[in-house]
Amino acid sequence: MNYESRDQIEEKYRWDLSSMYESDEAFEQALVDIKTYPEQLAAYRGKISQSASELLAYLRLEDHVALEFEKAWNYAERRSDEDTRVSKYQAYTARCMSLYTQLEEAGSWFNAELLSISEDTIASFYADEPALEHYRRKLEQVLRMRAHTLSAAEEALLARANDAASQPANVYSMFEDADLTFDDATDEKGQKHKLTSGSYIPMLMGHDRVLRESAFKQLYGRYNQFRNTSAAMLTSQIKQLKFFADSRKYESSLAYSLDKNEVPVEVYDNLIEAVHNNLPAFYKYMDLRKQKLGLDELHYWDIYAPLVADVDMKFTYEEACDLIVKALEPMGEKYLDLVKKGLSERWVDVYETPGKRSGAYSAGGKGMNPVILMNFQGTLDDVFTLIHEMGHSIHTYLSSHTQEITYSNYVLFVAEVASTCNEALLSHYLLEHESDPARHAYILNHFLEGFRGTIYRQCMFAEFERDVNAMNGRGEALNADVLCKHYGELNKLYFGTNIVPDEEIQIEWARIPHFYYDFYVYQYSIGFSAAIALSQRILKEGAPAVEDYLNYLSGGCSKPPIELLRGAGVDMATPKPVNEALAYFSELVDQLQAELS
Repeated sequence: MNYESRDQIEEKYRWDLSSMYESDEAFEQALVDIKTYPEQLAAYRGKISQSASELLAYLRLEDHVALEFEKAWNYAERRSDEDTRVSKYQAYTARCMSLYTQLEEAGSWFNAELLSISEDTIASFYADEPALEHYRRKLEQVLRMRAHTLSAAEEALLARANDAASQPANVYSMFEDADLTFDDATDEKGQKHKLTSGSYIPMLMGHDRVLRESAFKQLYGRYNQFRNTSAAMLTSQIKQLKFFADSRKYESSLAYSLDKNEVPVEVYDNLIEAVHNNLPAFYKYMDLRKQKLGLDELHYWDIYAPLVADVDMKFTYEEACDLIVKALEPMGEKYLDLVKKGLSERWVDVYETPGKRSGAYSAGGKGMNPVILMNFQGTLDDVFTLIHEMGHSIHTYLSSHTQEITYSNYVLFVAEVASTCNEALLSHYLLEHESDPARHAYILNHFLEGFRGTIYRQCMFAEFERDVNAMNGRGEALNADVLCKHYGELNKLYFGTNIVPDEEIQIEWARIPHFYYDFYVYQYSIGFSAAIALSQRILKEGAPAVEDYLNYLSGGCSKPPIELLRGAGVDMATPKPVNEALAYFSELVDQLQAELS
């Protein structure tokens, strides 16, 4: 369904942002109040080390500031994403970014001053103000960063640099979502199809190979026209990350980014090694794809095509909603009630419109409802996207309603587990309830695509990101040729020899927004592996496993992420969950081959 503007879409398909602010005017008034917070934060400088009461007062103020600013930031971002071409909402996000920089600078002295307090004095503060016990984990998080914390003046300087550091991502967003357009793709009958970031993957998932090839070449041909600009944007992102890593005395950008989430670098490297060890299973899947599609040559525009002919699973949005509710029944009544609440109370912005941000995400936090951005096209993949993002939203809801603002925001490392566990349950439900052999094989193929796209593909992205950041760390030049060459080599490694190394795929890195998220993508692979383990436990054990899982979802950042996941029943500090997930993938490939035979 194609819409030319948001006004054409019924209200029930547009998200409700009123839990953030009732209107733009209310947002504007909130900014007036938030502008006073930097001065209030700065006024505590030199005081928190003097008494427990001053330290407690500052921490409570900081919580209040975080609560109010998160609402403003979310409102500005969500309005901007509705139509990235609207300058008013671009200005909203710019004003919030400016305020964020001011707030960071106003509180930038805190870590250095806290670190100047002796351990004995800190211990006496807890005795003097028992309410400080609530903040013990937060304070210990600062104290463990002693080796990476600078002087107050240096911290203020780094805080001022945040605004400039965010610009590569902002420029990329404007380029990708507002300015970049594509020529129409052409099908086997010569008919034209509008190509957008949202329609590209659905085209590649179709049976028309001419259309698939046309969409692939049109899309990457356009990116290739801007290859040098794209390389400059990504290189700027890599360099700003290195600046902060070096400034904070980390051995690498990777170590700097992972340490924020208390994740050892070994977890990242173990993931890549485990996936490398399981590449034969992926090669087997690519071989099956080539055989069952009856192709002399397998190209990159063939890797999304369904292996089962004459099955075209389409869904209305209402059908998608009904399906995810049924699939999530093993999660229990409490979880299901929240899903129904989100669907009925307009947490979801459903359809694509010109200028709307591409892709999908869930956002929100304490003091507001979570919301979901989608660009729903009616495919089975869109149903999986809806249940995926709803997993994030329920995680956000439970964390923010269980934890105080101090610990309500969970870290990225655990975020993808909640979403991909939902996907695994949807796959299980579909496979259990589908009696038609062709549709059953189609769904099994889709489940395998989840492994391919979430473990193998995201791990390849993670390896690319690790490698190009390491190249920059060694002082090697990064340009379009270098980035394309290395990306092409990784594709050859991951996809094997039974796929033609189409030249266009070398520029794919230019369309991956997650490379601007500071080592985010590895968490998809980690999350999917954990989700397979947790979903199997929920299905086998029922209520006890669900209770452990809901406790994990409610934990926010009250414990280290690996510890939270251990409480749910999976240890991501070892490669075992990844190896077991990919062994299961190999079994499913064999099952699909048998069904298709």
